[in-house]
Amino acid sequence: MDLLEKINGKNARIGVIGLGYVGLPLVIEFCKQGFNVTGFDLDSEKVALLEQGKSYIKHIEPARIRHYLTLFNPTSDFSLLASMDCIIICVPTPLDKYRQPDMSYVFDTTRVIAANLRQQQLIVLESTTYPGTTDEDMRAILEESGLVAGMDFYLAYSPEREDPNSKDFTTATIPKVVGGYTPECLEVAIALYGQIVEKTVPVSSTRVAEASKLLENIYRAVNIALVNELKMLFDRMDIDIWEVIEAAKTKPFGFQAFFPGPGLGGHCIPIDPFYLTWKAREYDFATRFIELAGEINTDMPYYVVNKIIEALNENGKSISGAKILILGLAYKRDVDDVRESPSLKLIELLREKGAKIDYNDPYVPKAPKLRGHKLEGDSVPLTEESLSECDCVLVATDHSDYDPAFIIEHSKLVVDARNFIPGSVLPDGKIRRA
Repeated sequence: MDLLEKINGKNARIGVIGLGYVGLPLVIEFCKQGFNVTGFDLDSEKVALLEQGKSYIKHIEPARIRHYLTLFNPTSDFSLLASMDCIIICVPTPLDKYRQPDMSYVFDTTRVIAANLRQQQLIVLESTTYPGTTDEDMRAILEESGLVAGMDFYLAYSPEREDPNSKDFTTATIPKVVGGYTPECLEVAIALYGQIVEKTVPVSSTRVAEASKLLENIYRAVNIALVNELKMLFDRMDIDIWEVIEAAKTKPFGFQAFFPGPGLGGHCIPIDPFYLTWKAREYDFATRFIELAGEINTDMPYYVVNKIIEALNENGKSISGAKILILGLAYKRDVDDVRESPSLKLIELLREKGAKIDYNDPYVPKAPKLRGHKLEGDSVPLTEESLSECDCVLVATDHSDYDPAFIIEHSKLVVDARNFIPGSVLPDGKIRRA
């Protein structure tokens, strides 16, 4: 039986490497369609929790894990890759401290696959990366096995498009872009994803698929940078950027609203543009527009800190020794994902200024271990006492659990970086926008 027959008959054994915000939803979707799925992760704690039917991602309920345990085998034993028919890679692609792509997770994973590679396997990368990763770098590593891509095994790229905790879009309903190394590779990959998503979008190559993911998030990064810059300008002009955006939104054509904030967060928008910027140097091309947007967005936490310092000074308080409570550690509303969250940089900057920092986040009860950040402590309860004893409360993430009236009533000073507090109460002397 060839691989296409196995996929169409739901007999293909699926391996998903990386059981995070991208990999775990994929596992669930394949199990939902009756496939046997093996999930691979180096984190033995994650594997142990999944084996017990527990979830470490808030919007993925444990009941969903338990329901599919007869089809789902979580493991840290990568030798089992040899028995997989289709292998999907969902590992991190972060930036290093110099904002250069860190491809170690992808390439190390590819080497492990190469050591277990056999004929008639499909290898798909989903991690965001620069064009050429799949058909150049990964292919070269995989072909060190002696097998040839497009002849002995299939190779494809399909960028993840997860929107954690979205009420409108799920893994199954988001169209799936797919690019294959050869037409045969594309055919097999389309057949695989066609089992779990409502619509696949085939493109002519893996490079086009890789570039499409970068374009999606560069588009957002550039437009967010635009409104962030306008926010700083309009602040000097005593114009409310949020009111401006609401007015502009009424135009029924030619305008899409983007919103300013304390910085960029998540696994895509703060990182993806720099993958293309880095790759462009190989072609002696400077991505000036992208780099300018990156500069503006990475400067936003500094702008917010300066607004906090100004607000404290107006209250006769120095930033050094000030007690500040940050509301929201996650990078966006109502999720437990703290990857690249602007709150992390805000905490570092405020501590460098001598401030004493606590945080509250109903979705992040304990500060997680993160690459490049020394973060400790637990979420403090949000009470009258915890608010009133602080010199400043910073709204960094506008979780729906937060009650603006309660926060305003019991705080000495509130700096709002998310348009969380209704404009009608902004004239209150203790409310500041940032």
